[in-house]
This record gives sequence, C-alpha cells and structure tokens, in this order.
Amino acid sequence: MELTRLSLPPLTAPGEVVTFYSYKGGTGRTMALSNIAVLLAKRQNATVPTLMIDWDLEAPGLHHYFPQHEEGPGVLEFFEACGEQLQRRRGRVGQDDAELARQVLAAIDWEQYVCRVDQSSPLYLMRAGRFDASYGERLAAMHWDKLFDACPALFRCFADNLARHFRYVLVDSRTGRTDSAGICTTLLPRKLVVVFTPNRQSLEGVQALVTRAAAYRRSHEDEQRQLLVYPLPSRIEMGDSEQRAQWRRGDAARGIAGYQPLFEELLRDCYGLQYALMDSYFDEVQLQQTKTFAYGEQLAVRIDQGGDRFSLTRTFEAFLEWLAGGYFPWQSSREIHLLAAIGEARQAIEDGSPRAQSLPLARDLSRLGELYRREGKAGQAVHCFEESMTLRQRVLGEDHVDTLYSKSSLAALLRQQGKLDEAEFLDECVVEARARQLGAEHLDTLAARAGLAATLALQGKSGAALAIQDEVLDAYLRLLGGEHLLTLECKAARAELLSLRGELDAARDVQQQVLAARQRLLGAEHPDTLRSKTALAHTLARLCQFEAARGLFGAVVEARSRRLGAAHPDTRAARRQLDEVLRQLGGAAGARELCQELDGPDYSALAQMAELDEVAGLVAEPTEAATPLAGLAPLGQLGGGADPAARRAEMFERTLDTLQHLLDQAELGRARVLADRLRAPLLRPGVAPRLRRRGLAALRTVYQLLDDQDALLSLQEDEALALYGRPFGAGLAQR
Repeated sequence: MELTRLSLPPLTAPGEVVTFYSYKGGTGRTMALSNIAVLLAKRQNATVPTLMIDWDLEAPGLHHYFPQHEEGPGVLEFFEACGEQLQRRRGRVGQDDAELARQVLAAIDWEQYVCRVDQSSPLYLMRAGRFDASYGERLAAMHWDKLFDACPALFRCFADNLARHFRYVLVDSRTGRTDSAGICTTLLPRKLVVVFTPNRQSLEGVQALVTRAAAYRRSHEDEQRQLLVYPLPSRIEMGDSEQRAQWRRGDAARGIAGYQPLFEELLRDCYGLQYALMDSYFDEVQLQQTKTFAYGEQLAVRIDQGGDRFSLTRTFEAFLEWLAGGYFPWQSSREIHLLAAIGEARQAIEDGSPRAQSLPLARDLSRLGELYRREGKAGQAVHCFEESMTLRQRVLGEDHVDTLYSKSSLAALLRQQGKLDEAEFLDECVVEARARQLGAEHLDTLAARAGLAATLALQGKSGAALAIQDEVLDAYLRLLGGEHLLTLECKAARAELLSLRGELDAARDVQQQVLAARQRLLGAEHPDTLRSKTALAHTLARLCQFEAARGLFGAVVEARSRRLGAAHPDTRAARRQLDEVLRQLGGAAGARELCQELDGPDYSALAQMAELDEVAGLVAEPTEAATPLAGLAPLGQLGGGADPAARRAEMFERTLDTLQHLLDQAELGRARVLADRLRAPLLRPGVAPRLRRRGLAALRTVYQLLDDQDALLSLQEDEALALYGRPFGAGLAQR
C-alpha cells in the first residue's frame, strides 16, 4: 500500500520536544503521552500540529492507541538511513559536527516516516518501525552509541528539525538505563516528564535519571540548554487516602521517604534553588487508577469528555497548565492563573482598551504581589505592587482605598528590602490619607501607623517608633480589648521593637503574654502561635536561657514537621535554630560567670562579644525565621579552652556570615541594622586585620546597595580615625 505523503510547512516559531520517561514499565507512560497529545492537538480550534514518536523500540505500543493509521517505516528505519548517510560521508576532514548532522538530515525525506493518525486535528505519529520479520534482527544491529560517536550533534539537530514543523514533539522513551533512553532524556528534550508509581524502585530510578540528565546538560559545552523536569505520579489509588498521603508526604515510622519531598530536594539541587515547594502542583497532578482504563489501550479524553474533577481528562488538563505553559512545577496554580489573567489584560490594553483593562490588571497585579509576598519573593512582589499602584493612581487617584492598599503593601516590602526612605514616604502618605478620610482611630489608620513605626525602628529612630506603637496599642486596647487578634499582633510588634532597643526582659514579658493568649485563642500549633514561640525562643536564647529556648524551638519543629513535612523551608529553619541552641547548652552555663571573673582587657573583649551576640540576634526573623542563630555561637564557646582572641575571631566570623546571608537574601533592612551595630566593634583595637577588611567591605556593600553616600563617607572617616588617629585629610589640612 502506498503511503500518503505529508507536506508540513515550517512554523513561524520553533516548537518544543518533550520526552516521557519511566524507569520501569506499568506506569501508564504511553497512555499518558497519547492522551496529552490528543489534548494538545485540539487546542486553538484543533490547529496545533503535534507529533508523537515511539522510541520504545524493544516494546513499542503507541501505535495501538491509534489503530486506524497507515503502517510504515518509523524511528528504526529513519536512523538506519542516517547511519547509511554517515557511512557515505566518512573520512571528510575538518567538517563541523553540526554541519555534518544537517547534511545527513537534509538527505533524508523525514516526512515518509511520519503518518497522520487523526483526521479532525493535526496529530501525527512516528512509529517505532516497520514490524516485519526482520525487525528484531535490525533492531539488534542498531548501535546507538556508534551513531552518536560518528556525529554527536545528530540527535540534537534531529529534534530541532522536527520542532520547526511541529508545535509539540512528544517522545515515548525506553525504560531503564539504556543508550536509547539516554538519547531520549538527555539529548532530545527541552522538557522531561518522568512518570512514576509510588514505590522505591520507580522513585530511585527516575531520581537517578534526572540527576544524570541535569548533570550532562550542565557539564557539556554543546548541551547548555534548559531542561524543565515535570514529575507525573501515576496509578494512584484514590480510595486509600492513608497510603496516598504516606507515599506523597513521607512516613518516617514506616521508612517511606515520600515522593513530594524527594522531588522538591531533587529540583532544588538541579536548579540551585533555595526552596521548591510543590504542594499546589501535586494537589492537582496525580493520575488516578481506574477500572475503566485497566484493560486495553483506551484514550481517556475520548471517553470521559465531561472532564469533571474525578476524571483523568481533568488531571491531564491540569498537568498541561504547567507543561504547555512552560511554568515550573514549584509555581502554584494560583500564580499560573494570575499570570494568565495579567497576560490577557496586557494584550487587551495593547489592542486598544486601556482604561477598561487597567483596573482588572491592577487588581490581578496586587493579588500576584500578595502571593509573592507570602512566598517570600520580595523582589517580584515589589514590581507587582509598584505597577498596581501606578495604574490605580492614574485611574482612581492618590487617595482611593485601592491605591492606598497598594502603597501600604509596597511600603512593607520596601521596608523589608532596606529601602527605608521610600518606605517612610509611602507610610506617611497612607497615614495622612487614612486619618483624613477615616479618622485617627479607625482600624485602617492604626494599621498604617503601625507600619510607619516599623519603618522608623529600622531607621534607628526607636524612640519615635515606640511612641507611635504605644499610641496604636492604647487605641486597640480601648477599641478591641486586650485579647483581640489585632491587639495581640500589635503587642508582638511592640515586643520586637523592645528587642531592637535591647530591652530584652521587657520584650520577653510581652512575648510571653502574646504567646499565652494565642495558644488559648488559636491553639498550640496555629501559625501565629508558632511565630510567637519562635520570637520568644530567640529572646530567651539572647538572655542565655537556653533550656527554655530549646523547649520552644523543639515544639515548633515538631508542629511544623507534622503539618508541613520535614523538608519544608519553615521546618528546616526551625530545625537549624533548635540545633544551634542544643549546641550552646554544653558551654553556655558558665558564660556569665566567666565574664564576671575576668578583668581588664579580657573582660572588655568578652563584653564586646556579648554586645555583638546581641546584635546578631536582632537579624533573626521574628516570624518564619530562616537565619540560624549566628549570635549564639560565642556564648556557647566561652566555656571552652580557646583563648579570648580566638573566641573573638570566631564570633566575628559568624556574625559576618550572618550579614552576608542577609545580603544574599536581599534583607537590606536587617542588614543595615547589623551593619550599623558592627561598625564600632570592627574598628576597635585587637580585631584581626583580615576580619576588619572583610567586615568593612561588607559594610560598604550594604551602604552602596542602599545608595547611602553619607553612611559611606562616615564609615571612611571612622576608619581613618580608628587606624590613624585622625580623619582622612586632617594631616593635609594641618600642613
């Protein structure tokens, strides 16, 4: 039978190659690929050209899902032809590898190896091959490694060539660790879908494969291309909620690691991320086991076309929100939907309806900014709130309630980033507008004043900040009572301010009151309660009350492990804090007694260390702390045998490490507080030159990032005065 010849024009923009891989069979990999291919081809009014390639040559099966297609040559015959073309060109000296690959592919009419399998959409298939009597023998004679050695660029150029004609090229890869599987997962794709079932064999296999593929892309000069990895859990039994939760989150008692923490850690390592939370992704993406599709080769998208939330079709469509959209699996579905809405609004504005779309765009930008703020992505949140504020100012005016919300949200983020003058300006604008519109004791006005107090505190204006905070707290007590949640939040902020001023005993007393009230009202493991425990534990640690701090940190670790999982960033941060406190208990008991016994220079050194210990504690997050208790280390080491100079050097090292951590996290507000307090100790006699150089360089970096020229000049003068006994230029003036 003569095959129908294809004529596919090139696309205006190249498509992408997606490989589906499973370490073992029985995962439903081919079924998933075929269903996703059908959904992709039907997009945009069924105009998206999609190609499926069956590269599982030892166990081909993709063609069974489309029995009406024409039989013909496929992958095996195509690369046999490539091998023949390479043989003809053997011995050509000095030929570029990529050019050789292009010549080989140009000499082969690739369209004859592809057939159309759906007459209602542009869906195509490249079979594994022609299944005649010689298929097994010919397959055994195919040596993929020799083909690669003869022309390493061949497979990459093959993928690029197909991507010029198809929007999506979906490759069904061989299982296990084979040469052909390595080609499919490492050389061909831009995106890699790893299909797995919840068992150790499957998980360990795909973990090893992803690690190898990512390492290859990073280490080979010709393969410096992005590889996006999408885990796809399959054969999930929805009727057994206990086991489903155990295998997803993990169960240490039963030795089950859990596939979500495994992939979160794997992707963090592969992409160099600080964290990669996949709760939203795995909430939506789990291919359920169903009786209907346990037998035969059936396409779910042609059976359960209703697409309700219990159907496989709905799961495939949810998965495509990440895969087809090019989003990372650690991005939440909420973020994806907001980004899509923002893109549509921007397009509508470009098409000529700016005023009608400006307010929806501003609303969605504000929502996205709030989402980023909760996720700790301060830089992205700032951009969203800045654009939202600008749009609302232009359409609604400076004092509209929505504009003021954007200003207030932006001020809080600028405060976190250390842009304190900008934050203060916005805070004052909001306070003035709220007071004029709503009155001095309206709850919105009081909240704005509390934000202004927080900014003033970071600017070093602790007296003014405390005065405002006291007025706000008095108003809350009158209006709401002592145990309203807003009152407790205000008390917690006041305690943080007292801690910033060094009034640790007073801060501890307030924090104990807030913790007791929150436990009573919200429960012992509510997020606000856990934040109170963390803040109180920090204060107790700075007061050298390590036993009490250990108990609080331990309770936080236990609660977060149970509710968030051991791999969650908040759990890991609490674990680091607990470990730090435990490390102090061996030598901290005699710290104060040692300070009192020593006299002269040694006592001054220890007093200096205690001061810096207190400073380092200021940078610890009052909520969801992510920074280790760097300032606790010196106190724990005072009882050891090291000499005072060594102890002082160690303390400086750890405090400077903390400052660098804050710079890396763009926490410029807290970095500024620590930098200002470090100036005097760094310039005192007896500090090692190496540490002084490192510390002063870090301080200059902080001031430069904040564009504070006055602070830079002042630091330069202090440095000259400390080192030379006079400011820079003083000697020249005397001459």
